[in-house]
Amino acid sequence: MTNNSLLSHRKEEPEEGILYLVGTPIGNLNDMSPRAINILANVSLIACEDTRQTRKIMNKFSISNNLVSFNKENSLKKIPKLINELKEGKSIALVSDAGTPLIADPGYRLVREARAEGIAVVPVPGASAVMAALSVAGLPTDRFTFRGFLPAKAGARRRALAALAPLEETQVFFEAPHRIVAMLEDAVAAFGSAREAYLGRELTKRFESHYRGSLGELRAAAMEESLPARGEFVVVLAGASEAAAAAPAERAPPSAPPSAPRGRRHPRCGCAAGPRTRRSQPRWSPPWRRPRPSARSSPAPQRTWRSRESGTA
Repeated sequence: MTNNSLLSHRKEEPEEGILYLVGTPIGNLNDMSPRAINILANVSLIACEDTRQTRKIMNKFSISNNLVSFNKENSLKKIPKLINELKEGKSIALVSDAGTPLIADPGYRLVREARAEGIAVVPVPGASAVMAALSVAGLPTDRFTFRGFLPAKAGARRRALAALAPLEETQVFFEAPHRIVAMLEDAVAAFGSAREAYLGRELTKRFESHYRGSLGELRAAAMEESLPARGEFVVVLAGASEAAAAAPAERAPPSAPPSAPRGRRHPRCGCAAGPRTRRSQPRWSPPWRRPRPSARSSPAPQRTWRSRESGTA
């Protein structure tokens, strides 16, 4: 099958409808693409996470269409109905409250079921908080892992961060504002205070803020409230390989010259005389304690007698 035939369903109306995954702005409504506006205006209905949030986008671009709620709580009940409408030839646009659908949002079961039924699924790319944060974090982007939201409970969050610490790729996840301080404290315990990190707050919105530094510095800023715990956060952490490369090389301390051992001083120059050594000669002992020489090993000394008469030896 050629590329042209793969893309032909975008120009021709198929027998079954098309499920469009439409990316919407993550804050600034001016990031909405013309193609996304056209799709939302012409599909049969729009399945959205929150009808109130999607209504703001529709009002901004004068879009009038039918909305149906599709969120985490009711997605399992809504999937059969949406699949039936797609089979009937209706086209449906799936949107989330912000960003690309299915990224930390419900919808993958709908896509899986649509593909199982032979229904065409077409992406309409748009803004993404993950890509926006990675592009400005200043950390490696050739390999990264998106973790969604960390566990809300402290124990589960600490275990999750401890499992991420030895990984070499960059880590990206979302965090709620009321847990950002606790998350940073747990991250310091798991990754170390020197690990490089980035926090993006309220990306593309009016109070957009960027914070870059070590985990220890970001934790201190959050505790001092110079980093406001308000708004939505995207957290980017350097991988273990980047942390090792950024760490200064550990040099062995210069060896100190050998110091003279404490002890006696030379009586003339006053320099150290060095440690005491045992005497090479044995101590004096009385004659009765000295070992007697053996007759075999050492013969008795010969005495010389002088004759009184001859005077010869």
